[in-house]
Amino acid sequence: MSDRIRTRFAPSPTGYMHIGNLRTALYAYLFAKANDGDFLLRIEDTDQKRFVADAVDFINRTLAAAHIVPNEGPDIGGDCGPYIQSQRLDIYKKYAEELIARGHAYRCFCGDSSEEQHEAQEAGDAKAFGGYNRACRDLPQETIDQYLAEGRPYVIRQKMPLTGETAFNDAVHGHISFQNETLEDQVILKQDGMPTYNFANVIDDHLMSITHVIRGTEFITSTPKHVLLYQFLGWEPPAFIHLPPVMGKNEDGSVSKLSKRHGATGFSQLVDMGYLPEAITNYVALLGWSPKSEQEIFTMDELIEKFNLDGLSKSPAVFDYNKLDWVNGEYFKAMSDADFAAGAKAFAGELPEKIGEEKWLYLAALLRTRVSRYNQVGEQIGFFSQLPDYTTDLFANKRNKVTPEKAAEILPTVISILEKVQEWTPEGIDAMLQPGVAESGIKMGTFMWPARIALSGQKVTPGGVTEILYILGREESFRRLQAGLAKVQG
Repeated sequence: MSDRIRTRFAPSPTGYMHIGNLRTALYAYLFAKANDGDFLLRIEDTDQKRFVADAVDFINRTLAAAHIVPNEGPDIGGDCGPYIQSQRLDIYKKYAEELIARGHAYRCFCGDSSEEQHEAQEAGDAKAFGGYNRACRDLPQETIDQYLAEGRPYVIRQKMPLTGETAFNDAVHGHISFQNETLEDQVILKQDGMPTYNFANVIDDHLMSITHVIRGTEFITSTPKHVLLYQFLGWEPPAFIHLPPVMGKNEDGSVSKLSKRHGATGFSQLVDMGYLPEAITNYVALLGWSPKSEQEIFTMDELIEKFNLDGLSKSPAVFDYNKLDWVNGEYFKAMSDADFAAGAKAFAGELPEKIGEEKWLYLAALLRTRVSRYNQVGEQIGFFSQLPDYTTDLFANKRNKVTPEKAAEILPTVISILEKVQEWTPEGIDAMLQPGVAESGIKMGTFMWPARIALSGQKVTPGGVTEILYILGREESFRRLQAGLAKVQG
């Protein structure tokens, strides 16, 4: 076992990066970096039936966007390659044969059904698991030789102890033990020469000098099989850290394992919704790990500095989209107006020609502290492109003591004041509005409410009347104010 901390992320290229996968990768990366160690990327593509052609590129892009940078991997290289399991078949065959020679594995000639049953079990289909009857476990050598001479296909199975127990220590869950009689003689090498997950990951973790295996609790029941493989091959097992699942909130208030019914569950989906990759990574870091402080917003360097296994929780974490909104909003607040404007542009929709780069930057500055994700930008500013079809009821505001009838009295004054504006800039508009309102004797809130409704057709807007007037421009502002006046005058 290496003295240098080495962790790995070993995804299957079967689809997008789920939040649970991202958290596993992140924790493995943080733990390695916090201890000046190495973080490896390994692609476990032995399940060819579920292989997705562009999934490896997707995994690489996701890790890059999340700033999780491997030291070794398929596109990086390293001393332990290849880092794609389908390119390591000769290695697995060698160790499977070694296990047979040591008496810890055997060839099973029972046909495809036993292999299919195993694959269904690995895929999580509990109904498919009935337990292999070990029919080939003690075949005489002459029978084995005969079957091999006949060219009969076979799988290789791990020969489990029939008595006693297998135990291991988990950094999160403590001492865990299993009765050996409950362990099936699992397939380790399939008929096509492909290894199963439970075999390949043990071989690879040892040959790649992995010191700490960080993965989900769903692998706890497989771990005794792994521990036995280490023992059978005379190798020291790594430390095991099994993370509790990430849960989602159901409509009835209960929780269940996070899935599509709870909303977006993939990193790329969340980015498409307008969350910043850094904010997603920050939030995911807190799903099951506590920094032992009140701090909640972290840079990657700060996460590396503070991460330790002691902060991991045994309890499932609940993914809270509202909390992610808050974290993302904090990142927005820390951004420059220019950076926010650049990121928000893709979510703004088609802007009117009058909103050029200067006005877009001005508008983005108003939005930056008002939205919690980029996909809220479009709904916030849609009225600039198209005035909503609103009714006069919208002019009513109890707090400001405004009614549609009152609005009909105020709007002409608003229009007459604005007609005197020389320079249609925020400063030029304010220079006329502020003294005009004071001279009218009307309270500021009462005065501005009818103008806001006429200009936007909605109660809540990014920015106040001055900002809206500037962005709309003189001509469009007067057109909307006159239309609003016509509405309330009946």
